[in-house]
Amino acid sequence: MIRALILLLAAASAPAQQVALTFDDLPAHGALPPGATRVSIAKDIIQALQAAKAPPAWGFLNAQKLDKDPALADVLKVWTDAGFPLGSHTYSHPDLTATSLQDFQQDIAANEPALRSLMGGKNWHWFRYPFLHEGDTLEKRHAVIAYLKQNGYRIAQTTIDFEDYAWNAPYARCLARNDQPAIDWLKSSYISTAAEYIELGQKMARLVYGRDIRHVMLLHLGGFQTVMLPKLIDLLRERGFTLITLEEAHKDPAYQSDPDAAAKNTGTLLEQWMDARRIEYPPHARKPFARLEALCR
Repeated sequence: MIRALILLLAAASAPAQQVALTFDDLPAHGALPPGATRVSIAKDIIQALQAAKAPPAWGFLNAQKLDKDPALADVLKVWTDAGFPLGSHTYSHPDLTATSLQDFQQDIAANEPALRSLMGGKNWHWFRYPFLHEGDTLEKRHAVIAYLKQNGYRIAQTTIDFEDYAWNAPYARCLARNDQPAIDWLKSSYISTAAEYIELGQKMARLVYGRDIRHVMLLHLGGFQTVMLPKLIDLLRERGFTLITLEEAHKDPAYQSDPDAAAKNTGTLLEQWMDARRIEYPPHARKPFARLEALCR
């Protein structure tokens, strides 16, 4: 009771914050935990969002997965039947840094038939770069942006990314072993890392724009999200966030800005601006990739 009151007072005193939740790599991402199916994962994530009264979240499609496993269309039906929209994450998830401009554009185009079919007459012209890589040269970066604009796309930028995907495979391994202490560590490290990078995103926004902005968080449609999404939403609300749509987030003028910088490993919009302006990053804990990779082997 006392803890709940403290959290309520902290949220009330915190500045108003807004964030849109978005999900990459539909219809399938990461290892399947024992007992789960791709459809059950999608249903659980949708249920968690609806229980939290979150607005419809955009999912970003790689249609090549449907060609490899047509049954995955059931995942997308569940998603769209719930009123959740789909955008493009390219057909096969190529890395723009390692892909020619022509091949990358063809991969975007190859994703469109599935999007037209799945979304009907509704808008699907939002685009999320695989790996958030926007071009290792300015020539390539500018050409892709021009191509997207010519074809009616808006770029679905992100500002908060704690690389939630890294927890999915170890969770599947640890659940298969019934290793409860390891699973407990996965849960605690997921939340602590999310908290660290939510705060980092807020600090970077103030460094880059001099103010708080509407944020966009990058998540994945993976097995561990079914366990952690309600806890993540609780964390966001404890930090004073309300959940909004991607469209509402991108009304913030911050998303009209372009750092216009090339790099092999571009990241969130805020990371791009930090690097382009050579702003020193605030101190923050690193993501526990090494331990996640080694866990339950």
